[in-house]
Amino acid sequence: MITCYVRYEVEPTKLAEFEHYAKLWIPLVEKFGGSHHGYFLPHESANDLALALFSFPSLAAYETYRTDSMQDPDCQAAYDFAVETNCIRRYDRQFLKPLLKDDLT
Repeated sequence: MITCYVRYEVEPTKLAEFEHYAKLWIPLVEKFGGSHHGYFLPHESANDLALALFSFPSLAAYETYRTDSMQDPDCQAAYDFAVETNCIRRYDRQFLKPLLKDDLT
């Protein structure tokens, strides 16, 4: 399994728009075989930091998702929403191998 950690720098005045964007993507990742672990929005911290975590069975499965999602109209609409609203200033993506509770045995 591979987990994608995405760190967003969001526009603080457009948190409602970013939350809408996040709600669009959770089912879309799952539509392409991923497991979305949620978005984490600013609260008692920097007002421009948000995170997302989602996993795929492998890096190859993630790459398939990336390719296929670029052709999907719902994914394109979600992306276009972020561009139109300018709710995301920038983002960085990292890939991590999770160690989960079930891995302890």
